[in-house]
Amino acid sequence: MNTTLHRGSRVAHDTMAALSNSYFGKNGLAKAGDEKFADVLNPSTAEVIGSISDLTEKQVDDVVRDANAAQREWYALSALDRAELIHEAGRRVREDQRLIAEILSTETGKPFKESYDEVSWAITAMDYFAEVGRHAIGTVQGPATAGQLHYTIKEPMGTAVIILPANYPIVLSMWTGAAALAAGNAIIIKPSEWATLTTLAFVRAFEVLPAGLVQCVPGTARTSSQLVSHADTHQVSFTGSVPTGRIVAKACADTFKPFIIEASGSDPFIVMPSANLDVAARGAAFAAFINGGQVCTSTEKLIVHTDVYDEFMGKFRKHIAALRVGHPLDKVDVGPMENARELARVTRILERAIEQGAQATLGGKRPAIADESLASGFFLEPTILEGMTRDMDIYMQEIFGPVVAVYRVSSFDDALDLANGSPFGLGANLYSADIVEIDRANQELIAGMVWINAPLLDNDAGPFGGRKMSGIGRQLGAEGLDTFRHAKFIIVDAKQSEQNFWWFPYDDSEAF
Repeated sequence: MNTTLHRGSRVAHDTMAALSNSYFGKNGLAKAGDEKFADVLNPSTAEVIGSISDLTEKQVDDVVRDANAAQREWYALSALDRAELIHEAGRRVREDQRLIAEILSTETGKPFKESYDEVSWAITAMDYFAEVGRHAIGTVQGPATAGQLHYTIKEPMGTAVIILPANYPIVLSMWTGAAALAAGNAIIIKPSEWATLTTLAFVRAFEVLPAGLVQCVPGTARTSSQLVSHADTHQVSFTGSVPTGRIVAKACADTFKPFIIEASGSDPFIVMPSANLDVAARGAAFAAFINGGQVCTSTEKLIVHTDVYDEFMGKFRKHIAALRVGHPLDKVDVGPMENARELARVTRILERAIEQGAQATLGGKRPAIADESLASGFFLEPTILEGMTRDMDIYMQEIFGPVVAVYRVSSFDDALDLANGSPFGLGANLYSADIVEIDRANQELIAGMVWINAPLLDNDAGPFGGRKMSGIGRQLGAEGLDTFRHAKFIIVDAKQSEQNFWWFPYDDSEAF
């Protein structure tokens, strides 16, 4: 393994080497199966920084068995004890936050500031669910029959499988994982092959919980399939592409296994004449290019009213032209794409748009980076496409990269129609000071989340999820907690009274 230190600390590189070819199971880090299936590449340099091995089928079965045993122990604890242990795991993550963030940046190309923030967001999700997991574990209903007690309790699903993408492996693992744990479940995390070392570094903090309660198993689609279809896993959370999401949903349907899927997005960002254009331009730059556009809620369709198009675009281009591109551990705003496959995919989308008549008015090629060590990295300039029309292929696609397509409209009706015409419905943005436009946007935009003059904010207490091809189910908030709980309705007649009004024998007066 190449251990040349172009950037970063020796501790991080040594940690990644130690995490290679391992999984996190009942006894902590252990050696995975002998079948290595991928080298881990640094996307900034294309150098090998580790490797990943698939688990054997027996190892996966052992992981599931251990998870179920730990879950029974976990749910037997008091809600207070579970909350305190989740808080303690969060404190341990905080102690290793800088190291985890450095590994995340090195493995995925995310700028260090964004990596550090992501770990913070994971900790707040852990703290949030640790507390709300102690609340609202059931309700009492007014009885339909006098003298009885009617109530509902919420019980854990059992063992939840969490299948993660590479773009936000830490925070997404806790948006669902912390909720599952707080609800009394065990979790088995299947990380992306592009963020496996990061995820393994993160889950070590959970050693404070019962052994086997939180496990992390690298692997190929074979491992994912075994976990999803396993008779002793009880819930699946998947974040990734639409095609793979369909496969997961169909596999779960075979056994009626509950699932939540967050698949894709192609979010609109509408700019109307009443908007503060200085603020809107800066907000759009952030919404389109955070994490190099590799965000499910990235702005991919920038929809600008013709009356302010030229003024807004002048401001927007200045912000994009000023973005610093380079190694994520340097002083940069945008790093490389996650891997060569994603770079090639986005490049094809970009080339096809230009072939169909779009103009790359900024970017569109590999950036000029003086550092020769980054010559093989997976970089693409932040790119603005203008001259967009609805009949171009890109309109119906998720870009998921540092490219934003700009559409000119002449009315708010046209803006809404363009925003809603996509097959996706994850998030949507509006910049406007017009209360009528704001009210209409909130009611008429087909999306799971709408941001008005405040792009891409999340709140642990508010539900996250989409509509249409963006997926099914919700993460975060009370809805996210209930995703990982069964509702059980209970009727008790403590007096064992005879309920003559509906039992046999039926009264003759009620016969036909």
